[in-house]
Amino acid sequence: MRSHAVLALLAGAAIANPVPQDIDWDAVDSLEPVPEPSIPVVNAVAAQTTVAFSAAPAASSVAAAVSANPTDTSLKMAKRAVNNEGCAVQPAEDDTAEAFLDNEEYDDAATSATVPAGYYQAYADKQGSSEGVYGYMGYSVLDTYDVTQCSERCNAIQGCMSFNIYFERDPSVDPTAACTNPPSEEVIKCVYWGGPVTEASATNVGQYRRDFHVVIAGSNGYVNKSIATPDGYQPPVALGNAAINAPLDCNNKDTYMGVKIFTKGPFDAGLCAAACTAQSKYNLAHPPKNGVAQTCQFFNTYILYKNSQSVGQYCSLYSETWPASFATNKGQYRGNDHYTIGQSFAFSNTTANADKPSGCMNPTSPK
Repeated sequence: MRSHAVLALLAGAAIANPVPQDIDWDAVDSLEPVPEPSIPVVNAVAAQTTVAFSAAPAASSVAAAVSANPTDTSLKMAKRAVNNEGCAVQPAEDDTAEAFLDNEEYDDAATSATVPAGYYQAYADKQGSSEGVYGYMGYSVLDTYDVTQCSERCNAIQGCMSFNIYFERDPSVDPTAACTNPPSEEVIKCVYWGGPVTEASATNVGQYRRDFHVVIAGSNGYVNKSIATPDGYQPPVALGNAAINAPLDCNNKDTYMGVKIFTKGPFDAGLCAAACTAQSKYNLAHPPKNGVAQTCQFFNTYILYKNSQSVGQYCSLYSETWPASFATNKGQYRGNDHYTIGQSFAFSNTTANADKPSGCMNPTSPK
C-alpha cells in the first residue's frame, strides 16, 4: 500500500518556566498547506479513486523524524457568448443550473436519508460540498443516492473518518470553444475524508467550465463517531472544540513538552503517540545535566482550523495527564484570522502511574 509522507513538526522541548499553550504560531507558519484535491467534473466515473493509508509506516516515519531532530519546527470564469454550434446534442430548454438547484427530488433524498450506523450527521441538504477538510481520501460515483453504501465504502478505507454525498450537475462532455454549454448529466458523488466534515466546510457551490455551470444539491455530511486508541494508551477523552491548557503541576513543574503538527494523511492519534514515545526515548538518551529526563505520557490531538479551513492535525505533548476540565483553549484570533479547534481528544499512558506527579496530587480543575 502507498503511504503518504508525513510532515512532522516539533516546537520546543519543555523548559523550566511555564510555557503558554496557545497556538504555536512559529510551528503553524512553517507548515505546508493541507493539500486541496481537484475532483473531476467531466468523466468522473473513469477518474474515481481512493487514497491508501497505512498507519504503521506513518508512525515509524514520525518516530524517525523526532529522533533525527527533536526540536525541528519545520518537520469562476468570465461569461462569454454561448456557442453550442459544435455540440452533437443540444441541451434541453430546462437543462439549467437553476432548474437543477430547484429540483425537490434532491432535497427529498437528502432530508429522508437515514444516518448510517456509527456516524453522526454534520449537515444536511446543502447546495455546496465540503472543501478545506483535512485528509482527502478519494471519491466514488454511485448509481443511487445511497448513504449506507457510502458509509460502507468509507469504512473499508483505512483512515476514512467522514464522507460527503451529493448530487452534482456535470457537463456530459468537456466544454469546448465550439460547444461551451453542453447537455448536463446528474452525477452522485461520495467523497471520503480522513478528518471530520463540518457544516462550515460545505462551501464548494460549484464552478464554471466555459459557459457550463456546475452546481451541487442535496449535500449531506457524516462523521464516524469512533476513534482508534493507540497501543499502551487509555481510551480517549473527548474534548469537543477545546484544547488542554495545563498549569504548573503540584510540584510547580511545567508538564508541557511542545507540539507536533501533521498536514498530510488522515487524522490519526497513533501519529501523536509515536511522536510522544520517540520524544521520551530521545530525552532519556540525552538527559539534562541537572534533573531528571522528562518523558511524554499524555497528549491532546485535534484539527486546527483557520477561518473554517483545516490547517492540520495538532498534537500537544505533556509529561502528565490533565483532566477535561483544563480544556479551556477554544481558539484564538490572529489579526482578522480566526483559529479554532475541532475533533479534540486526549490520551493518557498510565503505565506504572508515570503520568502522575510525584509526592502530591494535581488540581482537578482550573483555579
